[in-house]
Amino acid sequence: TLHDAHEAAGFSVLAFPCNQFGAQEPGTDEEILTFATSKYGVTFPMFHKIEVNGDGACELYRWLRAETGGGDITWNFEKFLIGRDGQVIERFNPMVTPEQLEPNVVAALGG
Repeated sequence: TLHDAHEAAGFSVLAFPCNQFGAQEPGTDEEILTFATSKYGVTFPMFHKIEVNGDGACELYRWLRAETGGGDITWNFEKFLIGRDGQVIERFNPMVTPEQLEPNVVAALGG
């Protein structure tokens, strides 16, 4: 819903499945995408499954962690808000809901 509500203004949710947290994403990329679209109606981009912590962490998450204090990702659904300039605006813990995040998105979009 957050993605759909603000996509026209240039906002996008990007999803990076990860199986490092309680083996919640054991499937293939295709299985994860099918599940997300059929069960939750996901319309935003879903990327390949990655690692976000440890020696195998992808470059993107190494950078995101470094930009926000360097701590490990604590659980799936940890969120990062990135500005139009490509800089990290804020990091949100997994318990922050999309509804709670929306005012930050609106502010980042200039509204």
